[in-house]
Amino acid sequence: MGSMTISCEERVIAEFEALTRDAGRVQAETLRRILEENGGAEYLRRFGLGGRTDAASFRSYVPLVTHSDLEPFIQRIVDGDNSPILTGKPITAISLSSGTTQGKPKFIPFNEELLDSTIQIYRTSYAFRNREYPIGNGKALQFIYGSKQVMTKGGIVATTATTNLFRNDQFKNAMKDIQSQCCSPDEVIFGPDFHQSLYCHLLCGLILSNEVQFIFSTFAHSIVHAFRTFELVWEELCTDIREGVLSSRITSPSIRAAVSKILSPNPALADAIYNKCAGLSNWYGVIPELWPNAKYVYGIMTGSMEPYLKKLRHYAGNLPLMSADYGSSEGWIGANIDPKLAPEKVTFAVLPNIGYFEFIPLEKPEGEEADNCASVHYVESEPVGLTEVEVGKEYEVVLTNFAGLYRYRLGDVVKIAGFHNSTPELQFLCRRSLLLTINIDKNTEKDLQLAVEAALKHLAAEKVEVVDFTSLVDRSSDPGHYVIFWELSSDASEEVLQSCCNSLDLAFLDAGYVASRKVKAIGPLELRVLRKGTFQNILDHYLGLGAAVSQFKTPRCVGPSNSMVLQILSRNVIKNYLSTAYGS
Repeated sequence: MGSMTISCEERVIAEFEALTRDAGRVQAETLRRILEENGGAEYLRRFGLGGRTDAASFRSYVPLVTHSDLEPFIQRIVDGDNSPILTGKPITAISLSSGTTQGKPKFIPFNEELLDSTIQIYRTSYAFRNREYPIGNGKALQFIYGSKQVMTKGGIVATTATTNLFRNDQFKNAMKDIQSQCCSPDEVIFGPDFHQSLYCHLLCGLILSNEVQFIFSTFAHSIVHAFRTFELVWEELCTDIREGVLSSRITSPSIRAAVSKILSPNPALADAIYNKCAGLSNWYGVIPELWPNAKYVYGIMTGSMEPYLKKLRHYAGNLPLMSADYGSSEGWIGANIDPKLAPEKVTFAVLPNIGYFEFIPLEKPEGEEADNCASVHYVESEPVGLTEVEVGKEYEVVLTNFAGLYRYRLGDVVKIAGFHNSTPELQFLCRRSLLLTINIDKNTEKDLQLAVEAALKHLAAEKVEVVDFTSLVDRSSDPGHYVIFWELSSDASEEVLQSCCNSLDLAFLDAGYVASRKVKAIGPLELRVLRKGTFQNILDHYLGLGAAVSQFKTPRCVGPSNSMVLQILSRNVIKNYLSTAYGS
């Protein structure tokens, strides 16, 4: 890649090493900068810090918060109040979170400092990645999609965090320096139709197949979804390349014009692709077969993405899978500096200068085990600083950043895997409140409860009640789907129960769920009606294990490791219904 690029990477690694050698001092300096820049903001003034910028005062005066605590302040910014509310300088953009509990996306402040920290995280992980898997000045097959931008009442652009990046010229210029250029033109990335954009990403990737250095998408699921689509359309793609004419399925004028510029008749390439695909056994290793110079597959592969690793490995064959960095809509936390680790074992080194981090120690009550840490009732202790965490222990991450989040509980549970110099390396375990997730959907116990409540209205006329309920993420079929189990007080008509099923499906208003249902990345919700007495059987099962009836709580989501409860549910199903709410 040329001596200049190599020395640039070495410089990035050297800077990272210097930062992490003295993480405690860097954290103190970072907090001082955040509080000096934003000390005059209304939110911080109300706590009487009085210009103090030390960690002890900050923790003493400023409370731990969740998004709901900050929502009134953020709403004023969204509505156009330019006074210093959360930050000294006005917030110029808003990121929309897909996670929601009240049927609307969360608004997250976004500013230049968050952009800078994103670039720093990307540069850092790229430097370590490229040291292990050097790539040339080629292309990257990137399955990335810009989402719709909304103008708020106050004239601020609101869109997803990734779109805020993809549309930013400074970010795009920085990316040109540190990673291969996307095969697809911007018109494909920001196209109005997901299906058309995906088809053209595949087509552009095939046209430039010898130049592709790696495969990327934000989430592992998106890569799997892309290649499931490829299995269906590969012959059509070959025809496009052979004839040099774009498929009639592409109706968006902007996408059609941009892709047609790079498409010309190439029968030899079409034949080569056709023969390779025809020779594959069940699509195993399709990625290295069609992109022979690709070095790895890259994207977020932790948490809710882990179930897709098996299928991704099938498509990737012998290519390494590499998990991308750890962050959220609220901000970045750590970089993957050990790219050789398998996604299931990946850790993230915290960059001590991109925010001020605290960690709430979480202890499982004696005797409590859970296959999904979101369902554990942890005992919390007072938060500790970045360098005070202990290896092997579990914590919830608390973030203070330059964009107006102060002592913000992310809800993420992490385990300390070790230290790199004096900064911890985190292993992501789960989101504490998350209950149902398949793709990019994020639904909590509260969301499930609200969905059930919405559907109950259909039962009211027949004077039927739901005795109890639970749920399951069913991945036994492809795509996965939500299953809701209901035990009813008495019989209800087929028509009413079908309406209930549709209502449940429509009641999950999380943006990630709705989008995934629309593109069929999540299948139709299923309602399974249970025999009377089923939940009593479940209670009896737990009592038989030694649980106290006074502390018993019905599990609101049944994981695969809870095989006995699943068996009780399965053998007591008397009726089931599939939602038709999304035209399925």
